[in-house]
Amino acid sequence: MKKIRIDDLEFEYYLSEQEIEEAIKVVANKIEHNHKNTFPVFLAVLNGAFRFTSSLIRHIDFPCEIQFVKLNSYDGTQSTGEFQNISGLNIDLTGRDVILLEDIVDTGNTIEKLYDLLKDKALNSLKTASLFLKPDVYDKSIHIDYVAKEIPNKFIVGFGLDYNQKGRNLNDLYQLKTTNMLNIVLFGPPGAGKGTQSDKLVEIFGLKHLSTGDIFRFNIKNETELGKQAKAFIDKGELVPDEITIGMLQDAVNNTPDAKGFIFDGFPRTTAQAESLDQFLTSKGESITTMLALDVEENELITRLLERGKASGRADDANEDVIKNRIAVYNRETAVVQEFYEAQNKYKGIQGIGTVEEITERLSSAINLVNA
Repeated sequence: MKKIRIDDLEFEYYLSEQEIEEAIKVVANKIEHNHKNTFPVFLAVLNGAFRFTSSLIRHIDFPCEIQFVKLNSYDGTQSTGEFQNISGLNIDLTGRDVILLEDIVDTGNTIEKLYDLLKDKALNSLKTASLFLKPDVYDKSIHIDYVAKEIPNKFIVGFGLDYNQKGRNLNDLYQLKTTNMLNIVLFGPPGAGKGTQSDKLVEIFGLKHLSTGDIFRFNIKNETELGKQAKAFIDKGELVPDEITIGMLQDAVNNTPDAKGFIFDGFPRTTAQAESLDQFLTSKGESITTMLALDVEENELITRLLERGKASGRADDANEDVIKNRIAVYNRETAVVQEFYEAQNKYKGIQGIGTVEEITERLSSAINLVNA
């Protein structure tokens, strides 16, 4: 199998230029059948759609107009992170039939924003044609009218698509090579024994334990750039933004390239964080293997924490009201994350009462089952 390397990532052959061209020809025939009498405007979204547009137009045998456009996210000289307008659009679209040309639709954020920005243009109709569609992750209500190829949720490069602005010139399509790492999200309320079980799983499966608490302390103590940013928020009594937490986590993963996999402890806490983690791992050809949650009754948790407080002297383990509040916060936070992984069929609840060895065996069995 053909393989290529771009910067730090390795890609393997996925689709040939001929297969892609044939799929584009089918889309062109459908568009011609539906729009040959409407003189449509094709809006090709840069940068990725240039190759798709070039191939598609070769098979269009009726009058049409083409505009290359780009979503603009700049206010002055600084990126706002929010799409503000469409640059490159210099024709009046009033009463016109418009067909958006996209290289790939995955989450659908770009398509959704384009539809929002075009809704006040008084169009006669608006359709979308995409070279590739990832149906597993597309969750928007907008219908993609013309799709050349549906593909799995893997990072791809070639035929106009890039990695770090490289690889657009490749004629064939390549997908990121996966290494089948074992990546576990481990959850458990305060007192569930998550730390103890993480140590056991690290020993059994050779994983790297990534605790958000440990990562925060490391970055702040060593005064990394992200640590300084986090400390500035903490000193003001404010929550640290997701992008800083995610940045620290990504650095921790990238700094251990030889790891067999990771136990993510205390992260993600929200759906947005879970989505960001998925996107980050996908970019590396990886994914979350499973989410394991230790289930322990509240009365048992309170008893455990009060006993731990006597030995450790921790104030938050010595007050029953504080303990109950911590458990309530955990339950509120993890409910949405549980739903996120349940939707991917990756959530597994584990009975967290018993000896340390019994619980370790339950966790190990669940891991071996999904990793078989």
